[in-house]
Amino acid sequence: MAGLAVNIDHIATLREARKVNYPDPVAAALLAELAGADGIVCHLREDRRHVNDRDVRLLRKVIQTKLILEMAATSEMVGIALDVRPELVTLVPENREEVTTEGGLDLIVHNKSIGETIGALQNNGIPVSIFIDAEPEQIKLAHQAGANMIEIHTGAYCEAMGNARRRQAFSKIVDAAKLAKKLKLGVNAGHGLCYNTIKAFRGLTEIDEYSIGHSIVSRAALVGLDRAVREMRELINGL
Repeated sequence: MAGLAVNIDHIATLREARKVNYPDPVAAALLAELAGADGIVCHLREDRRHVNDRDVRLLRKVIQTKLILEMAATSEMVGIALDVRPELVTLVPENREEVTTEGGLDLIVHNKSIGETIGALQNNGIPVSIFIDAEPEQIKLAHQAGANMIEIHTGAYCEAMGNARRRQAFSKIVDAAKLAKKLKLGVNAGHGLCYNTIKAFRGLTEIDEYSIGHSIVSRAALVGLDRAVREMRELINGL
């Protein structure tokens, strides 16, 4: 059965919209765990636009499942990861003009720096995943760089217009997951997944865990976080 890692970034986004101290993403993480989440994801951006250092350090102290820290491959973030010691680091691209992460890391361009970052983290006992597009070359480069796993960027599938484009995008995800498993990489998937698009993954047993945030937080605004997480957990259980 695939896992569900709940991303609490958008709880922090809501807090920062008013520059107040609520809603608390740490409290949201605890509620998500109680509702069945297998892990908590947070992205500590260089500009601290939503999740901040206080959040990450408190999450490390209180969550009972696992902490997945998304971060850019910078010396500052490596230092924070070595101090906080999450169960997993996911390396992601970062563009200060973007609203949310827009695509996977390009390992053709950043292969050397990513390899150095992976080594620094793994040498200190922290496994590393790389957020990449569903492209065979990117997966092979992630394997060559020594990553423990990949997270397949599912945004192209979720945002595709028309059945033909959506089928083509999903086929690339399937092929990517199967290739990664052949290379003995762990396989996570995330970005844009919602209560409808997740249903297409039925039978794709190569996916170990789904990382989902925005759709759960959006539904939580209407029905509450406990119900929103439980509903997604049930959908994933049925895959």
